[in-house]
Amino acid sequence: MSVLFSPIAFGPLHLANRIVIPPMCMYSAQDGLATDFHLMHYGNLAQSGAGLLILEATAVEERGRISAYDLGLWSDAHTEALRPVVQHIRRSSPMPIAVQLAHAGRKASSRRPWEGGGALQADDALAWPTVSASDLPFVPSDPSPHAASLQEITAITQAFVDAALRAQQLGLDAIELHAAHGYLLHQFLSPLSNQRTDHYGGCLDNRMRLTLEVFDAVRAAVAPHMSVGVRISATDWMESAGWDLAQSQQLARALSERGCDFLHVSSGALHPQQQIPVGPGYQVPLAAALKAALQASMPVIAVGLITDAHQAEAVLQAGQADAIGVARAMLYNPRWPWEAARQLGAQVHAAPQYQRCQPHGAKTLFGA
Repeated sequence: MSVLFSPIAFGPLHLANRIVIPPMCMYSAQDGLATDFHLMHYGNLAQSGAGLLILEATAVEERGRISAYDLGLWSDAHTEALRPVVQHIRRSSPMPIAVQLAHAGRKASSRRPWEGGGALQADDALAWPTVSASDLPFVPSDPSPHAASLQEITAITQAFVDAALRAQQLGLDAIELHAAHGYLLHQFLSPLSNQRTDHYGGCLDNRMRLTLEVFDAVRAAVAPHMSVGVRISATDWMESAGWDLAQSQQLARALSERGCDFLHVSSGALHPQQQIPVGPGYQVPLAAALKAALQASMPVIAVGLITDAHQAEAVLQAGQADAIGVARAMLYNPRWPWEAARQLGAQVHAAPQYQRCQPHGAKTLFGA
């Protein structure tokens, strides 16, 4: 019996299997509005048979976009632009849908990856001023952000709440709060980017404050049937400095105590001098350490170069995580779960239009 293809609950949300499609930015929106690309892209992924689809990082305010082409959910117009995408998926797939709500902070106002990435200079026509925990740029040559005032922190928290309520109006099943990859909530967590002297900076409790306040506010605002989780970078990969696994374990326990429904474990992207030991499953030990610290109080998603069905199954069999995020491998092969089910002798959902394509000898591949 495959663990990968066994059901799991993220709080009130029940998944048919433990394959999660993580949020992956497509940089294809227009003024934050979803386009036909999103209709095609997410419609395709929704036919994969994965247990959960998480829509890409979606900005809670305009200045919080990574690039000028990021999805947004900061107005009712953005809700209505995204609605056809959700309706399209719902008509053809039973797959639950989540959205990752995000604010890029000092890493906003950037080029798209295929345009070279990195911050736009202040005189660029597409650039805008950025905000962070402190007035420290990501790299010295970037325009400096300004340190968020207490009033701005309150407004940003409310922006997360407002976006979460719009996600609920769309009929989405879950919300993932983005506190990873060097974006705003991570910028408040890490002492490398947070040098504040007020109650949002300094000691660990202070640096965790904004992430916990945003979680509490979103959890209180949305209905109990909506699952709310958090994605974190478990370490900055900076030796003897920065955000690290021990601090992540404390944050994870604090989130669990507040009723967090899942923890999505990534790493890095806060500091340009990070030293990441990239290799197959390189982030799995981080997920395993957090799972151990949580003592089964909430599910943990492992991600990071997990590209093979047997590799994913082994992580779960070993108890290192509760679910597996398959990202770039899913972009390359949007039917990754079909092949994983074939290899592991399991069943996966497929629309009836596709069921005649299953390979000879794999008669039990597709379930009802």
